[in-house]
Amino acid sequence: MLTLGLPPVGSLVVLSAHPDDVEIAAGATLLAIAMANPGLRVRYVLATGEPARRAEARAAAAAFLPGARITFAAHALPDGRLPARWADAKRIVEQAAAAGPADLVLAPSTADAHQDHRTIGRLVTTAFRDTLVLHYEIPKWDGDLGRPNVYLPVSEEAVRRKVDLLHACFPSQKDRDWWDEEVFLGLARLRGVECRSRYAEAFHCHKAVLAPAPSVGG
Repeated sequence: MLTLGLPPVGSLVVLSAHPDDVEIAAGATLLAIAMANPGLRVRYVLATGEPARRAEARAAAAAFLPGARITFAAHALPDGRLPARWADAKRIVEQAAAAGPADLVLAPSTADAHQDHRTIGRLVTTAFRDTLVLHYEIPKWDGDLGRPNVYLPVSEEAVRRKVDLLHACFPSQKDRDWWDEEVFLGLARLRGVECRSRYAEAFHCHKAVLAPAPSVGG
């Protein structure tokens, strides 16, 4: 296992098919990035959601990215129908890429079992060719969790803060049978085991380029 430090992030792009996707998958990562990068600029892109749900997402973005300058692009494509609205979804992702360079992109997995997540994830791979893209994982009924290849160890304080914020920012989801502390902490604990940490969040990275080491005497 090769351990690399998370690079400085001045500009972050966050893409979600639905309100709460990225916060469930990478809430502790968002908190860690915001804390480590004062002056962080964020383009937060949301593809679907009714007005009340989009309002929840706005509140969550501010809570999970404290101090960041957030540009929030909320769209209202139909939930569960993104493959049929492929051209519209592609336009949304390409607009996010055209808005300027980014240091890091967080996006759904290209292998996610949910069709909306998978559509956004696959579009990101061609729209952001020269940016580090980390594809996040979302626990769900479909049971599609795989073998991630990038891990970010997070503190117990951060992961518990994530859980508190999920409950506070997304009250519309509290009655779902899978929405509870055990799910969120359990996955973080399992991913921690896989990278020799107490807790972690995990991602898939399809391509990364390591900068060559400076030559001796260079």
